Amino acid sequence: MTELTTLANGVRVVSQTMPHVETVSLGLHVDTGARLETERTNGVAHLLEHMVFKGTATRSARAIAEEIEDVGGSLNAYTARDMTVFHARLLAEDTALGLDLIADLVRHPRFDADEIEREKAVVLQELGEARDTPDDIVFDHLQAAAYPGQALGRSILGDETSIAAITADDLRDWLAVQYRGGSCIVAAAGKVDHDELVVLSERLFGDLAAGTRPAFVPAAFAPGVVHDRRKFEQAHLTLGASAPGHHHPDYDAVALFVMAAGGGASSRLFQELREERGLAYSVYASTTPYADAGLFSVYLATAKKDAARAWDLAVDVLATTAATLSPAELARAKAQVRAGLLMSLEAPGGWAEFLARQLLAHGRLQTPAELVARIDAVDLDHVRAAAGRLVAGPYAVADVGAAAVRRAA
Repeated sequence: MTELTTLANGVRVVSQTMPHVETVSLGLHVDTGARLETERTNGVAHLLEHMVFKGTATRSARAIAEEIEDVGGSLNAYTARDMTVFHARLLAEDTALGLDLIADLVRHPRFDADEIEREKAVVLQELGEARDTPDDIVFDHLQAAAYPGQALGRSILGDETSIAAITADDLRDWLAVQYRGGSCIVAAAGKVDHDELVVLSERLFGDLAAGTRPAFVPAAFAPGVVHDRRKFEQAHLTLGASAPGHHHPDYDAVALFVMAAGGGASSRLFQELREERGLAYSVYASTTPYADAGLFSVYLATAKKDAARAWDLAVDVLATTAATLSPAELARAKAQVRAGLLMSLEAPGGWAEFLARQLLAHGRLQTPAELVARIDAVDLDHVRAAAGRLVAGPYAVADVGAAAVRRAA
């Protein structure tokens, strides 16, 4: 049973009861992330996620870790471009403790000056690790190529200059401005009592300032190019195109095309580039949707000598798939999307994430049955037409370790 309650200050409390389990997954999902940052404060959302675990007004970093692990639970967080999430997994009897810890992290962080400098060093190590991982950093390069000069084009981690400039006041301002009632969702799934969750949420978040976070600057896709000429064993190539956002009428059609074109071992890209020609060990397509835009991408890792040939073939496969997608391929893509959705909901963590993302993306709860019906209703003509618009370009391009790759038209 799914239940939703909105507190007086706008905090939404949503839960999915799963009486056959003995655990609860819960989290605070905040409608803000790196795309709300300025160039000077780039990385502040991610640094804040780190810093809240370094101690609160009543708990040290060690106490936070010990309290959650004393009951066998786990507590973590992540930052994206459009959201920040603090989440816990524990036994149902410890739900109150889990939510209290999450609330303490975001409501009462200390932001000790020495700890901030130490954690900045940790974030710089994380940034260095990402830069040394070509199949990771190439996607940051693609974001920069697709959204130059925009927050969406900057790294979630920030860079050396912006991280060094962030102060305790910046962290406090970020919390005060971004973490408002209307931007926060408490989501839980598992063996959870919704009424008790509402009472806990009211006590812990009921005095949070009302309202919502500021509006973000609309995304403006650009067909830019980023070449990273560092030497690695393989060439890592990506291309990106402007794709539908959450609310676009082509959203589902494009999702099905992406699955058929590069979503699995049966996809055209995998079969053509890896199975038929052995040009790439790893090749896949994906989309990243936002409220107002989306980014379609294709990634492939190949031997440097094969990079140009693999690139040209990938572009050709996309165009051919858009024009000739078969009924059988569409049926397979629908089955993969349906199965992926329903399988993800067999665990409490999947349900909690699903509920929060529905509210963040659409402002309302859509049932799994509603989403499945929507996918089933997409016809072949719609997918081909939407895919044609997608692959017509223009493309943004990013590569790491490739000697020479043509820019897609």
